[in-house]
Formats: sequence, C-alpha cells, structure tokens
Amino acid sequence: MSFTVLIPARMASTRLPNKPMAHLGDVPMVVRVAQRARQSDAVRTVVAGDSPEIIEACQAHGIDAILTRNDHPSGSDRLAEACHLLGLADDAIVVNVQGDEPLIAPVLINEVAALLQARPEASMSTAAHVIDQLADYTNPNVVKVVLDAQQRALYFSRAPIAWWRDGAVPAVPGALPGFKQLPPALSPLRHIGIYGYRAGFLKLFPTLAQAPVEVCEALEQLRAMWHGHRIAVHVTEHAPGPGVDTPDDLERVRKLY
Repeated sequence: MSFTVLIPARMASTRLPNKPMAHLGDVPMVVRVAQRARQSDAVRTVVAGDSPEIIEACQAHGIDAILTRNDHPSGSDRLAEACHLLGLADDAIVVNVQGDEPLIAPVLINEVAALLQARPEASMSTAAHVIDQLADYTNPNVVKVVLDAQQRALYFSRAPIAWWRDGAVPAVPGALPGFKQLPPALSPLRHIGIYGYRAGFLKLFPTLAQAPVEVCEALEQLRAMWHGHRIAVHVTEHAPGPGVDTPDDLERVRKLY
C-alpha cells in the first residue's frame, strides 16, 4: 500500500491563534504532528502551511512542507491545492492528519489508508470509536456518526445519534454509568477527525456546492455525502489521544512532553 500524509496548518485559529507554532517540549506542534505521522507507513509526509513561518519551522526540523494560499475556506481546499502542487495522480491515496493532533496513533493512519484502498466504492475513509460516557454523547462538540451494514457513514451530527425513541438509554444488565456496556449494535460512535481521500476526489471537493446540512452542523464531510459520495468508517477500539483546540487543551498536552 502506498499513501501520502498531508497535514494542513494555518496560523489564524480562532480559539488558539498561531496554533501550529505552539511549542510542545520546545518543538512546534505542527512538527510534532508530522513526526508522529512519519511513524506510519506513508511514503511521504508533507505539511501544507499557510505562512512562511510554518514552512521554515518544518524545514528546520527536517519535515517536508509546502506553502499554500492563506485564503482557503477549509482544510480540504488547502489539501486540494497541495495535491496539485505535489503533482499527485488522481488515484493516489492521501490521508489528512489534522495539524492539532500531536498524539495521533501512527497505526490509525495506516488503518484509514488501508480501508480506502480496500473500498473502491468509497470516495473517503475515516475513523470512529465507541462512546462510553453519557456526557460525550450529549456534547455538541463531540461529533457522532451512524453507520450502515457495510460500515459506511449514514450521517454525522453534533446531536446525540442514534436516539432511542423513548428518550432514555436502554437498561442493560450490569451496565456501568452512561452506557459503557451496551451491545455493539446499540453503541453510539464518536467520529475521529482523520480522513483518507483519493487525490482526484480532493481536487473535486472544493468545486462541490456547500450542502445545507453541512452549513447547519458545521461539518464539512456532510458535503461529500450530500452529493452522493460514500465514506467508509474504520471503528477502532482505542480513543485517540487528546487534540489541541484551546489554551487549556494545549496545557494538558504540554504536560505529556
């Protein structure tokens, strides 16, 4: 299997400005992410940054990086430009690792790439894991996904889905607080923000009109589904390491370094 990891990075984060350059153990976060991604089976790992500062920091640590426009409305648009700049063939597999996931598991990157290669009917692949806390299930910042019988996404939502008709979690003998021991068929799934694409689809994606559900939920992957594209989902047994969205998140992850 051959695939490329692309890491979009922009300086203008709303909740944590200059996030790619936030240091984790004296190394910029975007470099930490790339170092983790390079432990996967990817043939190449490239940071797609929106400022010379990001590019210079990556190059100083031996990380491949390319400068992209600073006016892209989304990470997918940035990756589409990166595919053109790198000259990737349309059938090349690309895994999008978010630039604020310094604890991403390299094996998860491999699994997302392998899933897309094995599912030719899918335009994208991604990952999820079982939610075991009721607070996460009801938290709108935790994105949920429901799958079909072929492990393809039916829908992504910030709402708690699937929802039991009677408005309460079914009673399961021996269940822990929340629903940690629900049968797999009933277990809600938390979406993990890692994506596999074929480069040709990435180039197409920015040309697709925004979907009403995408705007409503503020979830970009719904645009692909709105236009009829399939998303295959790998369900992993392990929750990912914490990402970095806020200053508090940054301090938690810094302690690990």
